[in-house]
Amino acid sequence: MSINTSRATPSELGYRMPAEWEPHQGTWLSWPHNRETWPDKFAAIEPVMTQIVAALVASEPVFINVLSAEHEEHVGELLVRAGVDMAQVELCRFPTNDAWCRDHGAIFVTRDDQAPLAAIDCDFNAWGEKYPPWDLDNQIAALMATHLAVPRFVGGLVLEGGSIDVNGAGALLTTEQCLLNANRNPRLSRAQIEQRLRELLGITQIIWLGDGIVGDDTDGHVDDLTRFVDIAKVVTVVERNRSDENYQALAENLERLKMVRIAGHGALEIIELPMPAPLLHAGHRLPASYANFYIANSRVLVPVFDDANDAEALRQLGACFPDREIVPVDCRELVWGLGAIHCLTQQVPAAHPLAAGQV
Repeated sequence: MSINTSRATPSELGYRMPAEWEPHQGTWLSWPHNRETWPDKFAAIEPVMTQIVAALVASEPVFINVLSAEHEEHVGELLVRAGVDMAQVELCRFPTNDAWCRDHGAIFVTRDDQAPLAAIDCDFNAWGEKYPPWDLDNQIAALMATHLAVPRFVGGLVLEGGSIDVNGAGALLTTEQCLLNANRNPRLSRAQIEQRLRELLGITQIIWLGDGIVGDDTDGHVDDLTRFVDIAKVVTVVERNRSDENYQALAENLERLKMVRIAGHGALEIIELPMPAPLLHAGHRLPASYANFYIANSRVLVPVFDDANDAEALRQLGACFPDREIVPVDCRELVWGLGAIHCLTQQVPAAHPLAAGQV
């Protein structure tokens, strides 16, 4: 692995960020260990994580960041006890501050030649310096690139993976609440942020939504709101209860989506996902959302909350991905940490010289 030292940007070199539904060579996770993230709930978190890994290895290999040799042994024992096929798992001794690999991990881009995969290494500052320390998390992208022996491009801005979603054909979804927040890149204008996204990810169209859901400490990550499920098709969460505190922001985002035109495809097809009933912890609303699903090679892992709307969300996502198995994961405990399945995962596109299915 080496830092790319040319003046050319990833986009100029032919790289693009693939859509999540494009083939993976694996999924990357960081094993939970920070008990402060799940006050009084940590005992319930490792079983959920084990369930997620078991679901993923039926679809693709899994890389997992662990703290140390001792932690590696602990995680390995949990997975073996759960019957996980360890031939599909690689435990990497890359210590982290927390478990949210979507945000602190590398963002991978691909191109069609003999060096088809590269890692984008953006700065991570714990969602606007909310949760110090974050020094270990900020090193993970470089370690991932080194482990895969792929080129690494330094991003030059604070950017979390959960704040963006792409269709693989040049369009990117994000929110003003997050990317324009002064706690991320106060010296960059909107135009400069847009230009950097184009340079790093091969983007030609940026779709700006407004605010995120209540309780989301990431300042409005789009992976709790709206997700591409095809080049010109999205699912977006809506709140049907007009008295709910999420109603207005989600309604405004829906109106913005209705105005979007995708080059060569016309208007977006919009599928409306329901929201679960409010989940509270110590009087504060948790960011429970069905949009925080993860698309693996043969499966889609979907957060559920023992809610009346679980079945509708599973049905709608099943219709979006008829060739993939829909796997519900109970995230009532996980969301106490203010994240869910998509926040924990980062896809590694199947474009590296390693064959898909190998680690």
